[in-house]
Amino acid sequence: MANTAQARKRARQAEHHRAHNTTLRSRFKTTIKNVRAVIASGDKTAAQAAYNAAVSMIDKTETKGLIHKNLGARQKARLNAQLRKMA
Repeated sequence: MANTAQARKRARQAEHHRAHNTTLRSRFKTTIKNVRAVIASGDKTAAQAAYNAAVSMIDKTETKGLIHKNLGARQKARLNAQLRKMA
């Protein structure tokens, strides 16, 4: 356990940040799952709207440093490929 006041504070902050980051990562994964579900349903306009929302979420997650930029690019490319395959 932390012995100094500043170490105790850093431990509290780390716990808070870890919980916040977990929430954002979960939201990121849920958004991608939602896009895949809409694509599977076959509704092109809803899929496009869900894809646009997912791209925004992926970019925000990348910017905050929660995922690597290559992971974000890969996810966007794969979702876009699935979306194009619908046409």
